[in-house]
Amino acid sequence: MTGRLNSAQPYALGLFRIVVGLLFACHGAASLFGVLGGAMGTHGGTIPAGTWPGWYAAVIQLVGGALVLLGLGTRAAAFIASGSMAYAYFDVHQQAALWPIQNGGELSVLFCWSFLLLVFTGSGAFGVDGLLAKRSTQDSTQEKQPAAERAPVAA
Repeated sequence: MTGRLNSAQPYALGLFRIVVGLLFACHGAASLFGVLGGAMGTHGGTIPAGTWPGWYAAVIQLVGGALVLLGLGTRAAAFIASGSMAYAYFDVHQQAALWPIQNGGELSVLFCWSFLLLVFTGSGAFGVDGLLAKRSTQDSTQEKQPAAERAPVAA
């Protein structure tokens, strides 16, 4: 049973990455464009451009979430997203109380640790990172083959 679960790990990780990236991007879109319920605390509005730190956090959420969703530059995007959520927790939420359940910071903590996990695991299956790595491996393998053995390249 463990063998089957281990073989499914890249797919489970890929689905995890897709869901977390999508949810994070939705938060950014809501804050920047007023869609999906709008920015929290503004009753369906948007965060004014350039407002510190909310607008910058929303840009990180939208762009970082989209990159993680696609599995493109996953580790770097997840690192920045994780850091932004750590900042949100310690700067915004922890002032109210020590524990996330008391200060409303559960979502920030969950996103922070989810993205930190992706920093160390990578994108898993279904990501652009994996496709690019495969292509790079194929290209380097072809370069090492003698010219007569290489497959013809379509123009």
